[in-house]
Amino acid sequence: MKLVFAGTPEVAVPALDALIASGRHEVAAVVTRPDAPAGRGRHLVASPVAQRAQEAGIEILRPVKPRDEDFLARLREIAPDCCPVVAYGALLPRVALDIPAQGWVNLHFSLLPAWRGAAPVQHAIMAGDQITGASTFLIEEGLDSGPVYGTVTEEIRPTDTSGDLLTRLAFAGSGLLAATMDGIEDGTLKAVPQPADGISTAPKITVEDARVDWTTPAMRVDRVVRGCTPAPGAWTVFRAERLKLIHVAPVPDRTDLAPGELSVAKNNVYVGTGSYAVELLWVQAQGKKPMRAADWARGVRIPSGERLGV
Repeated sequence: MKLVFAGTPEVAVPALDALIASGRHEVAAVVTRPDAPAGRGRHLVASPVAQRAQEAGIEILRPVKPRDEDFLARLREIAPDCCPVVAYGALLPRVALDIPAQGWVNLHFSLLPAWRGAAPVQHAIMAGDQITGASTFLIEEGLDSGPVYGTVTEEIRPTDTSGDLLTRLAFAGSGLLAATMDGIEDGTLKAVPQPADGISTAPKITVEDARVDWTTPAMRVDRVVRGCTPAPGAWTVFRAERLKLIHVAPVPDRTDLAPGELSVAKNNVYVGTGSYAVELLWVQAQGKKPMRAADWARGVRIPSGERLGV
């Protein structure tokens, strides 16, 4: 089939690579978000998908909005059979959805209908799910509600951050998306409507969502930290400034600390929660680089009874 691939961040690049390498389909163009300012200089930088397409000599379309008439006209000229999508980052209007004969097929990082929305991996970890996966589905105008072509499953490991899990799903999902394109082309794959039960939503995680509530149980604190790493980054307040929490570990045998209360040993820093303590392993103070929590604690000299989150 002739394909136009839509995607923007680094997590979409493995799927683009898989389609380029398949040898069975032609990736005629990519659609990606416009160049955006990045770094200290705030210079305009092309998206990871645009950079990979440029390396491969593939035409790049960067509409400000996917309903822009110039973009729609070019898409009609290319006349793709299908448009595979991975984390493109903009809602597609009906006028765009109707152009490819086989529609737009999205690779979504959950087992639909669970975790429809922008942050499925983060929400799966924060909810304590043990299994997740990726799904390919035909895009409709509803939020991730279209019929499903296929799925792959992935175990959520006890120490997984959302970054760890998303990386694995990006590579597993790339094979699923390529296989979905093959099945659509040869007519062996039909999309099946999603079940009406088991629907959950995964809206974008806000900075406030990432604030740790020390009155919740230790396992909840651990899940919030892992689910919000690397972005937007879990945090708390220490001496009226934000302290980013990069890595913590539950300590079930330490139950003597009140929620948020700090206890510092020579090489360990513990914090009380609503159940048992967690150990702070890596933190990042405001304006500083990430560091081991024990080194941070030595630098700030924490007295007995001081608390986080105050």
